[in-house]
Amino acid sequence: MKAHLKKMIAPIVVTVIMILYYVVYFGFLIWLLEGVWKYALGIVPLVFIAVSVMVCIERIKEIKRGEEDDLSKY
Repeated sequence: MKAHLKKMIAPIVVTVIMILYYVVYFGFLIWLLEGVWKYALGIVPLVFIAVSVMVCIERIKEIKRGEEDDLSKY
């Protein structure tokens, strides 16, 4: 079980870094722009964050099932 925990750290860290990047980058753009663009750019990072979290959850499930190296199947 401990080996699985070590393998889960990387996807979680990468997801957190990507979320922080999206928040900072798009937050800065939203701060600069006005009007309709603010709302359009407000939706984009939310979608990116949702997809990133979903992919991270799926990867964690794969690791728990023992599919650490799923590239070897191809």
